[in-house]
Amino acid sequence: MRRGLAWAAGVAGILAALLVRRRREGTTAVAAPADPAEELRRKLAAARAPETPPPPAPPAAAPEPAADADERRRDVHAQARAAIDEMRGIPGESAE
Repeated sequence: MRRGLAWAAGVAGILAALLVRRRREGTTAVAAPADPAEELRRKLAAARAPETPPPPAPPAAAPEPAADADERRRDVHAQARAAIDEMRGIPGESAE
């Protein structure tokens, strides 16, 4: 008889625990956003709208233009040779 009462009490305890758990899950469930697309739209709008406009960029100092096309061409070729030499590991020499 004692064994039957122990089983009945155990089953009743398990059922009571399940009912309490079920009630708690129903009241504390986190509500999902109504529309995930609307949430994304709101985030995108907030990211697109800057709060303060960026400061204007200072005017860049323009290099003096070379006197003629041949001089500019020579300057460009000299810079290219220097870059090639630097990549090859030859400091200060031109590859001609």
